Amino acid sequence: MAIRTTSRIIVLAIALAMFATCQEKASDPLDIIIKNGRVIDPETNRDEVTDVGIFEGKVVAISNDLNHESARVIDASGLIVSPGFIDILSSDRPNKHAHTHKITDGVTTTMGMHGGPVDPLAYAKRFEESGALINYGRAVGHRSLRRAVGLNDGTIPANEDQIREMQALAEKAINEGSAGIGFGINYSPGASYEEVFALFEVAARNNVPCHLHARYKGNIFPGTMSLAVMEVVAAAAATGAQAQLAHLTSSTVGSAPLCLKLIEGASGRGVDVGFDFHIWSRNMTSIQSALYDEGWEERFGGITYDSIYLASTQEQLTKERFFELRSEPGSTNVQTEFIPESEIVMAIKSPMGIISSDGAGLFSEEGHKAERGHPRSTGTFARFLRMFVREKQVIDLPEAIKRITLLPAQRLEKSVSLMKGKGRIQIGSDADITVFDYESIAENATYMHPYEYSSGVKYVLVNGTLVIDNEQIISEVSPGQWMKHQ
Repeated sequence: MAIRTTSRIIVLAIALAMFATCQEKASDPLDIIIKNGRVIDPETNRDEVTDVGIFEGKVVAISNDLNHESARVIDASGLIVSPGFIDILSSDRPNKHAHTHKITDGVTTTMGMHGGPVDPLAYAKRFEESGALINYGRAVGHRSLRRAVGLNDGTIPANEDQIREMQALAEKAINEGSAGIGFGINYSPGASYEEVFALFEVAARNNVPCHLHARYKGNIFPGTMSLAVMEVVAAAAATGAQAQLAHLTSSTVGSAPLCLKLIEGASGRGVDVGFDFHIWSRNMTSIQSALYDEGWEERFGGITYDSIYLASTQEQLTKERFFELRSEPGSTNVQTEFIPESEIVMAIKSPMGIISSDGAGLFSEEGHKAERGHPRSTGTFARFLRMFVREKQVIDLPEAIKRITLLPAQRLEKSVSLMKGKGRIQIGSDADITVFDYESIAENATYMHPYEYSSGVKYVLVNGTLVIDNEQIISEVSPGQWMKHQ
């Protein structure tokens, strides 16, 4: 196996050198040629109609009129040829059917940076056994670490011994492949500043990012999202750790202007901080969580019970139904209508804004149309391109592609070196490519029918393998790779 792998690397290196430095010859073989598409590479600012040649999972040629022998030629006339979309905040699942929701939305890589298990090796094994259609990776979760040291109550702070034990467990998980440390501080309101800071120190030592659902929500003084951003910026500045504010506009609710100034200002002065967000007006989370503790109406922007919907049926809640569901054991997912479109637009206009889904692909053993959840899991990227780029023209298409390809890759490449080959279409980059019709790309998923696939995505390649071919899902292949910390 080692000899075979080495020989493949040598063949690929020779091919890349040949294509990069020499005039291509018609006899040079290629696996796939994508012809006549509008190729957009956000790093080099390439935006032209040209051809892309792929060999051994890599882009090896970009030029007009490629005439090589090829196992497959794709006519992309009138279509956009983009790097595969990267979902930097996706609760990924080791389930092949769930992956179909991501690839039909143009996504080739999902990263569960909100947090995951303390055993990344077992996580990766489950994905490999599922036959992954997508690249996948995950951070180790703060709440998982808390549970591992016996802290099952989110209102209780960790003591010094527990903090040291969490630090050791986090370091072990990172060394075994976890891509960062993911926090849900708003769900564990008892977590002390010292506890969070201690894990930032671990992240800094190991050159991995911290991704945070920050401590507060909304704009009710003093516990505002602005103050939560200040905690993150201060911890990043003091430790040198990279920090990412997750699903920012799901938490700002009136505080977006100051939050964006804090993030952009800190970044401009050398603090490694960024943010991502989804583009839906509802969140989805458990009604039993601390987010719905007393005072939630004001934190959510002055809404009331009838703004909450039961995710599984779209039942609109009353006060009585709210308390009935909240008192039930377990976890009941609800969606709350509260995210202002004006704050989503502010985030899109920020050059630092990365679009993410904050949702996994859907899965139900009862069949595709029985699947329930949030449409962000299925249609976030198509919705972004349709609604905010094509129709509302908040930013132009090349900038939009940058927000869903290059920027998330750059935010993660310090921790995950494989990301240096993602989010780009250049000689030597990984052939993670999404080919779509800009005039027709659209989400079909709704809150009532979240299982509907997006439309307009014509072809998707993951590491040079077609997983969508002329809008048909190819489920027999398994090209996904573990995007682990190295």
